[in-house]
Amino acid sequence: MVTVGDSRIALVDNQSSQEPRECWGTRHTLGVMGFLGVSCVYAMRVNLSVAIVAMVRSLPKNVTNSSHAEEVCIQTEDQHNPDQEGNENGEFDWDEATQGLILSVFFSGYLFTNLFGGRIAEYYGGKLVFGWGIFLTALLTLLTPLCARFSLGLFIAIRVLEGITEGVIFPAMNCMLASWIPPLERARFNTLVFSGGQFGTVITMPLSGWLCDTEFLGGWPSVFYVFGGTGIIWGVGWYFLAYSQPELHPRISQEERAYIANHCASSSGKAIPIPWKAIFTSLPFWSVLITHVGYNWGFYTLLTELPTYLHNIQHVDMTSNGILSALPYLIMWIVSLVYSNIMSHLQSTGKLSIIFVRRLSVAIGTYGPMIGLIAMCFVDCNQVLAIVVLCVAVGVSGAIYSGYSCSHQDLAPNLAGTLLGFTNSAATIPGIFAPSVTGLIIRGNPTLWGWRTVFLISSVVYFVAGTFYIAFIKADVQPWNFPSRKE
Repeated sequence: MVTVGDSRIALVDNQSSQEPRECWGTRHTLGVMGFLGVSCVYAMRVNLSVAIVAMVRSLPKNVTNSSHAEEVCIQTEDQHNPDQEGNENGEFDWDEATQGLILSVFFSGYLFTNLFGGRIAEYYGGKLVFGWGIFLTALLTLLTPLCARFSLGLFIAIRVLEGITEGVIFPAMNCMLASWIPPLERARFNTLVFSGGQFGTVITMPLSGWLCDTEFLGGWPSVFYVFGGTGIIWGVGWYFLAYSQPELHPRISQEERAYIANHCASSSGKAIPIPWKAIFTSLPFWSVLITHVGYNWGFYTLLTELPTYLHNIQHVDMTSNGILSALPYLIMWIVSLVYSNIMSHLQSTGKLSIIFVRRLSVAIGTYGPMIGLIAMCFVDCNQVLAIVVLCVAVGVSGAIYSGYSCSHQDLAPNLAGTLLGFTNSAATIPGIFAPSVTGLIIRGNPTLWGWRTVFLISSVVYFVAGTFYIAFIKADVQPWNFPSRKE
């Protein structure tokens, strides 16, 4: 027994409680349902990135007046010619700046509810907050086509509302994982749950492209109907299968409950006062915050703008666009799962420490994309090479889930939801500005030269984020995780 602050915490040896003999426990069900829920979240978030290409009426482009006219890719005879023909069937006359605004306003709402979601989850349980966040987002997604056709202002408003309802989701899930998942399993379970974002992207992008090219439910509106409906169906399953705390689950085995309780001893499962000064004077916390912000800048830039790059620069048609835009995220999803299982095995056998895994994962997840985006500046009009480089750059970033995304739970399990609320709020700022900055750059210079600027900006941000994390992160529970007896 040791004393931290005024609370006595029992230190449990990792070997004192073996993993349950059952091959499938209730924590595995939670992981799968969390994975499916995050998949739905990203499906409803990124579908607009593909659908907007079909929604917007575009005229034939003429870039010969650009000062970098030689940096325009010339289409071959066997390529579909969307840029020269334009998209005359689109319903809306939105220029690149307006499209960038539409893609970014989601994060304006998302910014304001992360901290609220984490704190509410710590008080009332993550099940309620996580479930309602996705369910309400699904309802708003179903209303999106109607709002878009009514007015641009209403369309923007509903995207802001979707951001508000989604903002509570990830802090709530982080709060649940801190109570359910022992430290040595965090790399695997965090990756399983949060890689649902890549799986949702992989499914959404090609399916959205295909739906936009069909007459099903009117073409592009079907993108919102299909994924909104899927979110509603998921919500029913979540209600019956998920529970906020292991002790609340009516079907958990005694063996698994004891295993979780022993290894999650630093998480009380109850809300504690927020130690504001201790958090904001903690270098490990700042390392997580800066890394989260920097990683999201590059990730959101590619997530929202990759379909536009492939369409306008590499001249990929709508159906192929969705497939090729999803391919890097398919590779990222596979890499993340394989990598996290390898790291978990090496940790459980004592070959690697938790802190080494966190640093290595962030190094791979930030320096890898940095090098890849620098390489994108040299692929020019080689469509195949561009896809290969993007697949490698995005794919290796899958290691990131075994890094900083586990650190909130490492540093303060009792405040895991609140900490993710802090960092995810700050990390939403790139979601607001990255698409807008990209839109402004390529509107004034819609050429390879303009996109090189976009790629280089993201590369610098990746470098700064990864370096700061590696220098200052820790993996042990911080003293401010434990409330004083007075509090």
